[in-house]
Amino acid sequence: MRLFLMTCLALITVQAFAQQTEVVDFQSLKADLEFLNLGALSGDVSVKFAVLKDSDSVYLDAVGMTFNRLKIKNLDAAAYQDLKYKVYPDKVVFYRNFKQQGEYEVQFSYTAKPTQALYWIGDQVWTQGQGKYTSHWLPSSDDVNDKIEFDLSIIHDEGYTVLANGLLVKKEILPEGRLKWSYDMEAPMSSYLVALVIGEYEVKSEISNRGIPLEYYYYQDDSAKVDATYRYSKQMFDFLESEIGVDFPWKTYRQAPVKDFLYSGMENTTLTIFSDALVVDDIAFNDRNYVNVNAHELAHQWFGNLVTAKSSTHHWLQEGFATYYALLAEREVFGEDYYYWRLHEYAQQLLAQENAGNNTSLLDPKSSSLTFYQKGAWTLHVLREQVGDEAFRTAVRNYLEEHSFQNVETSDFISEVEKASGQELSDFVKTWLEDVALPQDAMVKSLKASAFIREYMEVSCERHPDLCNDYLVSDISDQAKIKILSHESYVVKLEDFNNSMEVRQAIAQKLTTVPLDFKQRYESLLQDASYLTKEAALYNLWVNFSQDRARYLQQTKSIVGFSDYNVKLLWLALHLNTVEYQPDQKEAIFDELNGYTDPEFGFELRMNAFHYVKLINGFDERSLGNLIQATKHHNWRFKNFAIQLLEELRSVEAYAHIIDKLTN
Repeated sequence: MRLFLMTCLALITVQAFAQQTEVVDFQSLKADLEFLNLGALSGDVSVKFAVLKDSDSVYLDAVGMTFNRLKIKNLDAAAYQDLKYKVYPDKVVFYRNFKQQGEYEVQFSYTAKPTQALYWIGDQVWTQGQGKYTSHWLPSSDDVNDKIEFDLSIIHDEGYTVLANGLLVKKEILPEGRLKWSYDMEAPMSSYLVALVIGEYEVKSEISNRGIPLEYYYYQDDSAKVDATYRYSKQMFDFLESEIGVDFPWKTYRQAPVKDFLYSGMENTTLTIFSDALVVDDIAFNDRNYVNVNAHELAHQWFGNLVTAKSSTHHWLQEGFATYYALLAEREVFGEDYYYWRLHEYAQQLLAQENAGNNTSLLDPKSSSLTFYQKGAWTLHVLREQVGDEAFRTAVRNYLEEHSFQNVETSDFISEVEKASGQELSDFVKTWLEDVALPQDAMVKSLKASAFIREYMEVSCERHPDLCNDYLVSDISDQAKIKILSHESYVVKLEDFNNSMEVRQAIAQKLTTVPLDFKQRYESLLQDASYLTKEAALYNLWVNFSQDRARYLQQTKSIVGFSDYNVKLLWLALHLNTVEYQPDQKEAIFDELNGYTDPEFGFELRMNAFHYVKLINGFDERSLGNLIQATKHHNWRFKNFAIQLLEELRSVEAYAHIIDKLTN
């Protein structure tokens, strides 16, 4: 009976808490934060709110926190009074006779030791609150429909850069080598967009055409990579302002890379955080770069931050729009053919998902990222084709202006398109938003509007066998040539090397058995401005021409590659397997390879190092200990990789003994 009563009371409490947006509107939250030690912080908070209906309590979401010195006052009163409160595992509840239309301010202090959403990585601190996780480090409202003006002040050691949302309004020097950085947002946002970054950074600044400060942060050691990493940033910013037709909604915009980030990037209001794996030099830019993520997170400043979906049912209003407008920004930079090629890639990904039986509707809150992002972008592309550029742009502008700093549903956007175009869109909504099946015929028809895509579809060794051997020396597109190279029956010819870097990369990856008369031409691939090409060429040359292995290693010894050291780690593994090359260096080379599994390095590099240590059967106590540590890593991709690899190694008796010793 006691358990039954407790369960009933818990259900009643949850139901009451779930209805809070009908009771209270949190308007502003000011927090002075300081980090106590590794993993812990304290804060002094002032929160103002308006009561929408009489209530005996209101609450803030707060996970695993302690509170003290709680006081409250009516905003029209002079004095604060003590406030009754109760702390739950995931919230703090304020008890008082709250009156409808009353406006209050609550002040309190708190301490927290977050287990997620705020991360200490080496000398860095950064946050990732997407979803409803900011309440793990800052008392706030997890409900995306309650938009609040967040103003943060952070005290930290001198020598570090501290970034948060909004304008930096004051930077105070404190005793004992401390600084206080104060930021002002001036406008409301959902709590998942609150951000904080602390690290050792330099900054490069630009000004947009309309006068918005653009700040690009970087590590001092990466000063030579700044231009390649942030390439086209200002051009895309100015383009999106013009294309969207609504001024950038905020007064500043910053971007900062961080270590071991959970995703590629996150669109925190005025402060995009992105993975430092996307910090690239001029060569890496040709293989993988930050341009798309850069444009995507920037587009979110309008679609998601200014106007926010009411629930996950309408999540495509954020991700579909950001994906589509990022693609438009890339079209501005790379051209029309690139735009249609990416649409074609999106279509192929969506088709593969459908063939696997995993397709869902765009309005299904449990849809995959592929559906929300790529199908959402396709939906907007086809909608624009149907209603025309002018009506589409008018609708988007009206949609953003009408619902600025508010929350929306899909019908809010569709109604604006119907008004601007004069078209009734129920059939479109059913086909693209509600139906599970992919509108393949409509997608193919749209793609065929591009001569570039029509050529790509037409090129085929099966359809035109008489032309197959001549395709790579013709003037067809690089993508069409790569399509031909991927055909299992196509035989690479010497003259095929006289192509672009992209086609040569495909040749490097296809031609794993290198004929002797191809040797010189294939060696030229080591000079290409592509780390993927260099990696494939080095390995294939090493395998095919054993007598020249030492020469190839000497030629490539200074190449590192991407942030995961793709070329460097391959080089180390090949060095260990080339007996005649620097035989007295083998122990040092193994120690270097093994050392990259250490926790001081980024997870992408560590993951790649573990891969090579496994290939050479070289695990020892150091690398196995690092692998065990990795099973507790905050990045879920790396954590899952480590757990799976550790289980595989347990099947090897010698490794199992060491693993048991270390874990016990």
